[in-house]
Amino acid sequence: MSCGVTWATRGMLAWLALLLSIGWGYWPAAIRAADQNASAPETAIEKRLKELEREKRLMRLFADTFEQVRSKYDGSDVSDRELIEAAIRGMMSRLDPHSTYIPPSELDEFRKGIQHEFVGIGIQVFMRDGQLRIASPLFGTPAWRAGLRAGDAIVTIDGTSTKGLSIDEAIKLMGGEAGTEVTIAVLHPGGREAETITLRREHIEQPTVIGYRRSAEGVWNYYCDEKRRIAYVRITAFSGNTARDLRGALTKLLEKKTQGLVLDLRFNPGGMLQQAIEVSDMFLREGRIVSIEGRAEEERTWDAQAEGTVVPKDFPVAVLVNRFSASAAEIVAACLQDNGVATIVGERTWGKGSVQNIVVLDEGTSALKLTTAGYHRPSGQNIHRAPGASEADQWGVHPDEGFVVELNHRELENLGVLFSELDELTQREPRTPREKVASEDGVGESSPDQPQLVDRQLEKALEVLRSRIDSATDTSAQEQPKQDT
Repeated sequence: MSCGVTWATRGMLAWLALLLSIGWGYWPAAIRAADQNASAPETAIEKRLKELEREKRLMRLFADTFEQVRSKYDGSDVSDRELIEAAIRGMMSRLDPHSTYIPPSELDEFRKGIQHEFVGIGIQVFMRDGQLRIASPLFGTPAWRAGLRAGDAIVTIDGTSTKGLSIDEAIKLMGGEAGTEVTIAVLHPGGREAETITLRREHIEQPTVIGYRRSAEGVWNYYCDEKRRIAYVRITAFSGNTARDLRGALTKLLEKKTQGLVLDLRFNPGGMLQQAIEVSDMFLREGRIVSIEGRAEEERTWDAQAEGTVVPKDFPVAVLVNRFSASAAEIVAACLQDNGVATIVGERTWGKGSVQNIVVLDEGTSALKLTTAGYHRPSGQNIHRAPGASEADQWGVHPDEGFVVELNHRELENLGVLFSELDELTQREPRTPREKVASEDGVGESSPDQPQLVDRQLEKALEVLRSRIDSATDTSAQEQPKQDT
């Protein structure tokens, strides 16, 4: 370690010691002065003095430990920055799984991930019961082409066990330069032996608003029931362009006299809060969307604005959710459910009701992703599943009564296969004999046969939409004025 770094470090510690000795010496006198002016309760003053003294001791403990390690440790060279970053990571490890430190080497990739652009193998992952699992493979990516599916457990990454790893550590192991390879061992749901797969990393730009199936040219067809003009839109995540892309898709669909909509939020891990708010606002003219409250901020609320509405009042909408729908996806589902504008179909959602803010550090070269608040649905009910919460506790978003469609592990795996087949069906030899090409604007006119695998949750959503459309048609016919003949 160079002398320049050594003296700089000693200077930093000296200033810290000076601030500790002067600053904490000043505060008791300042507080006593405030007490004389404000007549604050003595017990409150004493409590604050004890807190300040405790903070002083802790800061001294950290400074002393840092100096002892960097000056006396006899081992491999460790830089001052490595020591500080290790201390920060240790601090973050005591928080919830969604709070983490982002060092300079990872900040660019983190920013790309927020915008849904990154270099990797193309999977979204989550951690449950200490096991790293795939939430969703992204269409057209190396992981998707290799047959990885939602629910698959990643056992090892380049020979390193994922047991005990954080999500960020696992993502770092799977990341790398475009064109390089990574080998993972994957255990499929219900399987006994892991499958080893080698994938080549690619630069991935993934749209988050997609349709029912693709045409031969790769254009999305958004109709899952052509006869009754029922559209289908799947949101895979909430990134910077999600609301804009959804607004464009819905506008085109409504221009084509669409009669109903299936909004699919299954396997959606969430994303940006503002995007969830804007998406919800498209379905409401008025009403509460979401509220958040945190330790360092007062409650904030967001209400729908009439000018943001795209979907007409009383338009038939069904929202599909499952156990992997989380965060921003739960905000949208809960908002539409509580405001009575959509029927929720599927399974109870994940239960992530916390909000993470990005706190910039070190002049913008690093950052914290820190849980700073929790959010509540319009009804005021809790969504977050706290550690140790039982099935009987209040968390997540429940499907509406009569529309619970739970899938077992085999069905969940088949649903992942079905998603992949609907995505790629016209890009290879189709399994069904009849198919037409979608129109150029992406709102297709085709009505292909259903694939062999049946999506029970989608069928249940179509059931309620068809009933509402047929009922509205009968009512309209009865209201037509009779003419004399």
